Amino acid sequence: MDATAAGQARPFVREMTESDIDAVAAVRVGAWRHAYAGLMPQSYLDGLSVAAYAEQRRAAFADPAGAVTNLVADGPDGAVLGWAAFGPATTTGPEGTAPDEGELYALYARPDAMGTGVGRALMTEVLRRAPYPAVRLWVIEGNARARRFYERAGFRPDGGVLVEYADGSPVPELRYRRAAAAAR
Repeated sequence: MDATAAGQARPFVREMTESDIDAVAAVRVGAWRHAYAGLMPQSYLDGLSVAAYAEQRRAAFADPAGAVTNLVADGPDGAVLGWAAFGPATTTGPEGTAPDEGELYALYARPDAMGTGVGRALMTEVLRRAPYPAVRLWVIEGNARARRFYERAGFRPDGGVLVEYADGSPVPELRYRRAAAAAR
């Protein structure tokens, strides 16, 4: 691992393996409960299951036709601190977008690792590997911390809006976009 200016080790980003699925599920559920508190109904967040999400990830991971790249960020002790997934764009929103774009489907860090560079390391690697002219993502409108993170990474809102529902409550999302690192 590389040393940061603060003397901490940078997370090591690598491709996810099947043995990482349970840790990734725990990262995702913990991050959702932390980041989306107050933005989604608490009943919805409380109902999230690490085991159920791990089973979904196992099915997706085993799909031979899947075009998703999954990355994990390991800490100095080898523990999975974060996870990112990207691939071809699957959502267009009401306005549509170019069909050859990529999409960042997920980027999460364990709550105790937020603000430590885990997300930045994952984002850097996603943008380095993304073979698309542009990458888009969806972010919950009220998630100011995530929006600042994505904006620092060069993403900008492009006007796309999508409303998802969690336990019957609307959760508006904004579409962000930026040129991929290779396309810049």
